[in-house]
Amino acid sequence: MDTADDLLRDARTRLAGAPRESLGLQRTSRWRGDRIVRAGSAWHLGVLLLTDDGVLSTAEILRAAEPVRRGYAADSARARAERRAQARRGGFAEGEVVHVAWQVLDVAAVDAGGASGPLATVDGVPSVRWSPGGALVPLRGYLDERIALLLGA
Repeated sequence: MDTADDLLRDARTRLAGAPRESLGLQRTSRWRGDRIVRAGSAWHLGVLLLTDDGVLSTAEILRAAEPVRRGYAADSARARAERRAQARRGGFAEGEVVHVAWQVLDVAAVDAGGASGPLATVDGVPSVRWSPGGALVPLRGYLDERIALLLGA
């Protein structure tokens, strides 16, 4: 039977050469202001971000953008625009996709029969919860589907 680690290792092999998206970290500085700085890259597979040596859960996803002066109908829209500007100030290109506030997942805990973020073992089968209210589905099928979507197959 495959472990989560085996399935993720196989996914990395299948994704070689596929496009990645950027990872960012929030930084606060009195002199440089709030910004989001580059922290690597990952393949975006739905609720998972697969790196060369780990797996993360997705959280906030944004596109870097220059700050522009405009009126906002909601404070949430103003806050979102500020987050996009923080990514731009941190060195991301205009329009570049950036993942922020991601969490490192413990694959060893999952393989030991436990859970970490959206990953869990159910009746010995590595599984993933594809949405906060969604059911756990087998990780193998989830990865197959997400990789096919990413590769345009």
